[in-house]
Amino acid sequence: MRNICFYFQIHLPYRLKRYRFIEIGQDHYYYDDFQIEERIRAYVEQSLLPANRTVAEMIRSSNGKFRCAFTISGVTLDQLEHYAPEVIDSFKDLAKTGCVEFMAEPYAHSLSSVFDATEFERQLKLHADKIETLFGKRPSSLFNAELIYSDEIGEIVSKMGFKTMLIDEAKHILGWKSPNYVYSHSYLPKLKLLVRNHKLSDDIAFRFSSLSLTAENFIHWIASLPEGDNVINLGMGYEALGITQPAYTGIFEFLKAIPYHAMEHQMSFMLPSELSKKNESAGPLSVPFPISWVGNDKDLTPWTGNDLQNEAIAKLYAVGERVRMCTDKPLLRDWLILQSTDHFRYMSHKDAWGTNYESAYDAFMNYMNVLADFLERVDAQYPTTIDNEELNELLKTINHQEEEIESLENELKKLRARKAKVEESKK
Repeated sequence: MRNICFYFQIHLPYRLKRYRFIEIGQDHYYYDDFQIEERIRAYVEQSLLPANRTVAEMIRSSNGKFRCAFTISGVTLDQLEHYAPEVIDSFKDLAKTGCVEFMAEPYAHSLSSVFDATEFERQLKLHADKIETLFGKRPSSLFNAELIYSDEIGEIVSKMGFKTMLIDEAKHILGWKSPNYVYSHSYLPKLKLLVRNHKLSDDIAFRFSSLSLTAENFIHWIASLPEGDNVINLGMGYEALGITQPAYTGIFEFLKAIPYHAMEHQMSFMLPSELSKKNESAGPLSVPFPISWVGNDKDLTPWTGNDLQNEAIAKLYAVGERVRMCTDKPLLRDWLILQSTDHFRYMSHKDAWGTNYESAYDAFMNYMNVLADFLERVDAQYPTTIDNEELNELLKTINHQEEEIESLENELKKLRARKAKVEESKK
């Protein structure tokens, strides 16, 4: 039986305001609130709410047989909670159906998996905590930002306890292999890899209207795949539903018809965690260098392809250790927001889609002005005159103190519980 796995990615970065050089050291607020709210409202009205209603209807009309997964970045969840709490409620309603899985990703939708492993782990934990708090279940599947993956990243993910990771179909990795199987990490077989079928995914996300695609034809294409190709992973940005493909194209009606035609062909819908549990690996995939889901080369050049991007990334991640020692909440919030991949993509000379800047250089200068002020604030708390060895010792001391405090608090809870039992027995 062929199994279809739909998953949708939702990410909106915070927009930076025009931040001039003369504001460095004077203004510590970096965001264009008007533009942020405007973009959120457009996304909510054109895509998020109608798409969620569509998914809910697909689940109901199929008697729970339609299933799909979501990955929603932490910075997006923060914005939705502030500007559009009704969207959070609609996702909670979907979660209650039991037919939806929420995956983990770096909280900031960041490049930390490549440039700062400690930060990557921290953000995955932050995001998993957020998902569990909002939707009641801790994620076991991972969608890294921009589907970035390598053997090294997979090793970190596996050690953190994740069982499933999504990756993209890259010809130089798969070679003759089909994307329509479950694979595993090159030397850690417990980590299952689900490969996105990029052609079928992009047929919906980018070519739907130009192909005049119907649900019947789409399911027929899947039915016509070679025997044994039984795991079809269809991943796309959620904005494909209602924005990239506006409602008038018929995209929502197309989706609603998918379960009917799929079940006609005895196909089932499965979540990433279910595919991982119920399918043996067809073999390991070796990915020595990071791949992503962007462009023909599936590499990192949209974010690291020029000197501007690399300078900005280097300066940002150089202070990671110091920032993680801070307890200043506004500083920690800014640290997350400034890591979103979008800021570096806007500095690209050829892949800067979604930008609000006139040029890559314009994006770079604005970001670097913001970053200069941010770095001054970090330096005020932990001066660069403290070398790394001293910093590490200080960090160890702080961590030890935190562990000791936690241990004492736990002991206090136990003593209070015992006291309560004694007092109860005396009554």
